Amino acid sequence: MRPTLPLRGRVTLAFAAMGLVLSGLFAAAAVYITEDYEHVLAAEMLHGQADDYALRLANGLPASLPQTHRLSGYSRDAPAQYAALPPGIHEDPVAEGIHVGVFDTAAGRLFFVIDLADIEQLEYHLDRLLAAVVVFGTLLSGALGGWLAKRALAPLSGLAAAVDSLPVEPVESDLAASASPDELGRLARAIDGYQARLVSADVAQRQFFADASHELRTPIAVVQGAAELLQEDAAELPVLRPRLDRLDRGVAELTELLEALLRLGRRHLQPQQSVDAAAWLRQLLVPLLHRHASGVSVDITGSPGAIAWHLAPHDAGLVLRSLIRGLVPADAYGKLEVGIQPGACTLEFLPQAGVMPRAGNLRTATDDGMPGGTLIRRLAAVYGWTLVPATPSEPLMLRWEPLEAAS
Repeated sequence: MRPTLPLRGRVTLAFAAMGLVLSGLFAAAAVYITEDYEHVLAAEMLHGQADDYALRLANGLPASLPQTHRLSGYSRDAPAQYAALPPGIHEDPVAEGIHVGVFDTAAGRLFFVIDLADIEQLEYHLDRLLAAVVVFGTLLSGALGGWLAKRALAPLSGLAAAVDSLPVEPVESDLAASASPDELGRLARAIDGYQARLVSADVAQRQFFADASHELRTPIAVVQGAAELLQEDAAELPVLRPRLDRLDRGVAELTELLEALLRLGRRHLQPQQSVDAAAWLRQLLVPLLHRHASGVSVDITGSPGAIAWHLAPHDAGLVLRSLIRGLVPADAYGKLEVGIQPGACTLEFLPQAGVMPRAGNLRTATDDGMPGGTLIRRLAAVYGWTLVPATPSEPLMLRWEPLEAAS
């Protein structure tokens, strides 16, 4: 699709075109009137001279035809180029500004020639002036059109800025209060109505998630309690232990996913606080790996108190546990290396050589090859946490703070 000019540009072009047309019409009218006035002036002067000399000659009064630089008169000795002209007012086709009058009078045919070349020179200057008027009128009209378009669109620009300043969360707005009672006000009222419908939909969505929280937590709690009882009863049946552990891990992960879903749906985010990075990670990861993969040890590079992070501990734990589950297969053996940096941490799993986890315990990565579920990663994005994928030379990184804040 071809790019179109903005509205202000189209209005400017329209005004410039109108200025060109009006200036052109004015110039054409001025040129036509000037030419016609010159013809009328020459005709009246020649007629007056012819009538005066014809009257004198007819009455036998002494009269000599004029011979000046401006006006010349002839009777029988007219120049050859004028002798064959019929009666009337003519323009010399060769000499610019020469008008010839041929008259049949009682005293015979008279020829009068008047030279208006200086008037033709004035007409030349007038033509140049009118050309400048056309150009100036076009530019002035375009500039006026651009200024008027800017003034006319200023309220619309203000409305657009007000809409841009609205928060991401649905809120009621009152843009119509500051808009004029015309089409702009109608647009503002339409935006206010749309915002009101968004607020109503948001309230309904929050109510839905509240009901879902109440209705889903109960059966999940029942399943979790039953799994714990089965684990206690299966102490004498070791063959059931792996299956029950897998069920327990699935219920725990389902509980965390439900919590993340409700957190996103209700947009109820935790306040962030400062935590000791090493102590918080050890407190979080040791129980997780004991339950998820007891054969994996944790190696945290960093002494307690050396680095502090500013984050929401509970939700950060949800994100980190999901990443660990995606990175470390269940019942695997090896070592999880966790590097602590200002505002970030790195995660790298080093499996034990020669030990492969069971196929059923392997987790499938997302489409972009990143561990962790999409829901958990969306929760991280809400907080502004960034997940940097691993490369052949760099491990997976979870950044809690922007680089500027961390530095």
